[in-house]
Amino acid sequence: MRAANEIDFWRGFALTSIFINHIPGFYFERFTHRNFGQSDSAELFVFLAGWALRLVVDSRNAPLRGTALVLRLSTRALTIYAAQILITMLALAIIAGASMAFDDSLLLQWNNAQDAFLDPVPTHIGIILLTHQLGAFNILPLYVVLMLGAPVIAVLHRRKPSAVLVLSLALYVAALVFQINFRTWPEDGYWYFNPLTWQLVFVLGFVLARDDGPGVFVRRYFRPLRAIGFALVVVGVVLAAIDFEPDPTRMPDPKLFFVFDKTFATPARVLHFLALAIAFGGSFALVLRVAAPLARFLSMLGRNSLNVFCAGSLLSLCASVARYALGDSIVVDLSVLICGVACLGATAWLSEWRERFAMR
Repeated sequence: MRAANEIDFWRGFALTSIFINHIPGFYFERFTHRNFGQSDSAELFVFLAGWALRLVVDSRNAPLRGTALVLRLSTRALTIYAAQILITMLALAIIAGASMAFDDSLLLQWNNAQDAFLDPVPTHIGIILLTHQLGAFNILPLYVVLMLGAPVIAVLHRRKPSAVLVLSLALYVAALVFQINFRTWPEDGYWYFNPLTWQLVFVLGFVLARDDGPGVFVRRYFRPLRAIGFALVVVGVVLAAIDFEPDPTRMPDPKLFFVFDKTFATPARVLHFLALAIAFGGSFALVLRVAAPLARFLSMLGRNSLNVFCAGSLLSLCASVARYALGDSIVVDLSVLICGVACLGATAWLSEWRERFAMR
């Protein structure tokens, strides 16, 4: 297994934050960084996915070419799709089991699950098509779409690298101006994570990881950019503290350029995330020196991100059931936090043990 590193560390940080944030009303949720700015761990998770793609495309050891690269990326998309279907089915079983155990039919409405029980035939078709997504189980469908588009990004990067970010920005702006998003079915609505705009966060991770283009600019002017990043982070903290939210009715058109909308990954959220990235990027070495066990633990989670994410999503739902049964006291929430993080660690450890065992 690879040694602890910054990418895995921040990915593990994002996974832990997502687990905590997906428990409604959880006491410790108020301490996650989404409460101190305009972005959250979703941006970090998608950005690092784009960064990891660049490491695959431009691997210095044995870079994949042509068909092999496309097959690898397509296979990854299929793996993520299978994981989405599995955790969705397990989540429905957990919700149904909780409803039966507590004799409370209202629990069937948790996480937008009611249609799966009230109108199961079209809803299960929608689940397979990714057009019906449970609440808190909707980031992997975005990831599937991004990985399906990854071969296009990879090929374009090798033939005309300067076009990658330009085309991504063009698609992003068009989606904001015309409010284009994927529709859901059978329930009428739209995807919670719009792939047409979130792809920019993914592409930013890809291009900033490169040894040329925007990545070179950031590395060359890292110190002044970090100062600007810290300033923007402070502004974000102040806006969050006063609970500032732009009023869409008072914003000029196109309104999505001026609001804090997660579905469309609006510019304010992207800018805030980039400020966080430049402000705290490169801090892993310090964390490793002063808190080595924490750095190694989060890096282990990040090395096994898909398995840990799936486990974390289901654990968040189980935590909600536990809090429903036991109440939402600080003692219950602390127990949930300790048990949940321990289970995330166990998932990562078992994933690595399995790989080591398979290599014997």
